[in-house]
Amino acid sequence: MPRWRPAAAIVLRYFYLLRGSPARVVPLFAWVGIDIVLWGFISRFLNSVSAAGLNFVPLLLGAVLLWDFLIRVMQGVTMAFFEDVWSRNFLNVFATPLSIAEYLTGLVMSSIVTSAVGLLVMLVLAAAFFGLSFFAYGFALAAYLFTLFLFGIALGVFASGLVLRLGPAAEWFIWPIPALLSPFAGVFYPVSTLPAWMQIVSRALPPSYVFEAVRSVASGHGAATEMLARATILSAIYLALACWWFAWIYRRAVRTGLIARFSAESLT
Repeated sequence: MPRWRPAAAIVLRYFYLLRGSPARVVPLFAWVGIDIVLWGFISRFLNSVSAAGLNFVPLLLGAVLLWDFLIRVMQGVTMAFFEDVWSRNFLNVFATPLSIAEYLTGLVMSSIVTSAVGLLVMLVLAAAFFGLSFFAYGFALAAYLFTLFLFGIALGVFASGLVLRLGPAAEWFIWPIPALLSPFAGVFYPVSTLPAWMQIVSRALPPSYVFEAVRSVASGHGAATEMLARATILSAIYLALACWWFAWIYRRAVRTGLIARFSAESLT
């Protein structure tokens, strides 16, 4: 079991970084705010021109909110890790009696704080300006957020391990990950519209089940608890695998001496 004080120290260090740099604080809510405003007006426009009688606000704007939340969770982990990489502080952190579990716990706690800020901004904007009622989702909304949170943490830990293995220059492989997954996740359309080979990939992604469940609720067909259960189990499995991956990469880097050669030029 990780000790909480060393994990809290990781969070405290990241808090000091944010407090000392407004440039780090603004992205926590600026981009999600822009996304909500943009998709909110798109949803309103579709409502005004559609003859289908559908309300696109819970379908599209709700999907954008949940997807952005997943991205913020992932980036909450990777950004806290990248700050140690960029400042060449990674070796200093592990020169202390800090275990891998405590370090990862600190990254997760940092992500909880930063993603909560983004989520709060999105909820306020979506409800105040576009009338998105989250009561329409019922208690299932908490299940959606929890499942996406687990998967976002798994992506963040996996991405951090990838950078630890390939070097800081590999961070450019990390930023496109959500964009690459979004077509398979069915954020804005049913998975059934995808080609057969893409549907196979979709079945392995927890967000695809979450967004199918969201559409089920928005169309009045219930919360699709079986989909949510499947998504939660998959997310938990991916999180366990990601933590194992990061720990394995770290032990390998220490054993081979790669960790001592951590530089912006290393990609092998």
